[in-house]
Amino acid sequence: MSQNFGPDNASLTIRTGRTGGAAKAGHDLVIEVESWQATLDPEAQPALTLTADARSLRVLDGHGGIKSLSEGDKTDIKKTIDKEVLKGCDIEFRSSDVQETPGGLSVRGELTLNGKQSPVTFDLATAEGGRVHGSATVTQSAFGMKPYSALFGALKVADDVEVAIDTKAG
Repeated sequence: MSQNFGPDNASLTIRTGRTGGAAKAGHDLVIEVESWQATLDPEAQPALTLTADARSLRVLDGHGGIKSLSEGDKTDIKKTIDKEVLKGCDIEFRSSDVQETPGGLSVRGELTLNGKQSPVTFDLATAEGGRVHGSATVTQSAFGMKPYSALFGALKVADDVEVAIDTKAG
């Protein structure tokens, strides 16, 4: 049975971390993807497809840091993501293999970011009412992206980011 997901019935978020000698000055970000769609059909090939508009990323929150993340900071981060990180290229995922796991699915496939492809595995759990949630670790450098840095490299966004999907029940 095919299930369709998007912003109306699910959330797609990206969580970043920070590294470097000045890591305490930065923020761990929660970024929402506002325009995307996915189809999950374990009987089909590919079983999972997802497309997202890279220009629809919006910073929801920032944890840590010396000071709170302002609305201006969030706007500046979005501009940097649009111009320097994703460069406006759409995001696509197409599964190549789906394995059942206790309580869910392990979905392997090719993620296309910034015009480059690399393998990624989403670990998805299913719950009562048809709810699906899970995540994948995405290594930015695998897609030719240089993680953002500041303070002459003393503050960096971690190379690994977490991409998470969480659907609403029913």
